[in-house]
Amino acid sequence: MRLSSLATRLFISATIWVVLILFVTGIALSSLYQQAVERSFDRRLNLYLRTLIAEVAPPEDADDKITPALGEPLFELPLSGWYWQIVRLDGGRRSNPSKPDERASRSLWDQKLPKLEDQGIPLNTAGVRVGYVKGPEDQQLRVVERPVDFGADGKFVVTIAGDATEIFEETRTFDFYLMATFVALTFGLLLTTLFQVRFGLAPLKRITSGLTSIRAGTAERLEGSFPVEIAPLARETNALLDANREIVERARTHVGNLAHAVKTPLSVIVNEAVAHRDEPFASKVLEQAEVMRNQVAHHLERARIAARLTAVTTLTDIAPVVESLQRTMEKIHHDRDIEIETDIAAPLKFRGERQDLEEMVGNLVDNACKWARSRVRIEVSLGSAMPDDAMTMVCIVVDDDGPGLTLAERAQVARRGQRLDETKPGSGLGLSIVTDLVQLYRGSLNLGVSPFGGLRAELLLPVG
Repeated sequence: MRLSSLATRLFISATIWVVLILFVTGIALSSLYQQAVERSFDRRLNLYLRTLIAEVAPPEDADDKITPALGEPLFELPLSGWYWQIVRLDGGRRSNPSKPDERASRSLWDQKLPKLEDQGIPLNTAGVRVGYVKGPEDQQLRVVERPVDFGADGKFVVTIAGDATEIFEETRTFDFYLMATFVALTFGLLLTTLFQVRFGLAPLKRITSGLTSIRAGTAERLEGSFPVEIAPLARETNALLDANREIVERARTHVGNLAHAVKTPLSVIVNEAVAHRDEPFASKVLEQAEVMRNQVAHHLERARIAARLTAVTTLTDIAPVVESLQRTMEKIHHDRDIEIETDIAAPLKFRGERQDLEEMVGNLVDNACKWARSRVRIEVSLGSAMPDDAMTMVCIVVDDDGPGLTLAERAQVARRGQRLDETKPGSGLGLSIVTDLVQLYRGSLNLGVSPFGGLRAELLLPVG
């Protein structure tokens, strides 16, 4: 997984959790605030209720037409949203039959308030009912209702109602400021989270850069200090690199020992066969010994390369290798007057060992010089990536003006030990070795037709 992808996923996850937590918290705070406003409003209504009950329970000789004075002018303003109402529940035993069964504030204007009891709202522990109803003008009212027993005067329900707009407006105002605060808090938390994610993953990016440098051959270990959480990873990675390097060194040693162990018996066999060259059996032994030497050389070289490629790769300048091969091949083939041209577009580097590059390009150039009539051209440029790999490649093209090869011949020459012309020097292992090396470096070798009429060998190798 790329670090950018991990950082994005962590940020999205943190964002979802922050928004979810703040959303739930906002709903809870809004609900708690509304309940607090309702309790405050209810205390106000209960104060009016107690005052009203005290006012409407006068002595027997009191004037029943006196209107209770609650100290609130809105109870006198018609349809103001603030109302009181007293309703008799039963006739009872009256000391004064002239007392009315219902009394109400002037603000009700001959209207009636609905009973909370009819809506199924029970009495609370304080002996009152509290709830919302619709008023005469379809206002939303907050109502406190209490049944009262006035003894001989009968049982009454005393109701106080206030305009609930105050509650809703208070709650809406609180919700607005709460939402604005939470939006600002959300952005602040997200910015903080983004900073923490980037800062927290910075050591992992350093490890990624360090591994890239190791793979590119510009470093051998992860250097620098890391946080305590990341330090074990860096330490184990360096230990793995050291162990890998030791394994490679042991493999190289074993390859060298095997080479010496095998070559000595072969040399003895060849010497004994040479001493009896005239015998048919000796000739056969010499022939097979030569095949064995070629096979041993081929597989030991392949093992040596494979062991080297498991280690940290190095970078090799391509231009000096190509120029050195040009001079060498001109000297080797000076008697044939072969002209070797080079065209190096830029100072490119090969991600691998110099001797492997010399092996691959040298075989291709030597093969071109053997078959060319008068001209060989080496071109080095930056090529496209392999179809299944994102690694950038360097393209080395070797053209000659020789007879070229047919499609079937191109497939044949890549096989180990195959030679189309026995008159030309060589063992037939050159292109096979190149093919093996190219595969180990995850490159490609393509044979085609040269613009000069001969063979074109196109080599794609990883660039440094």
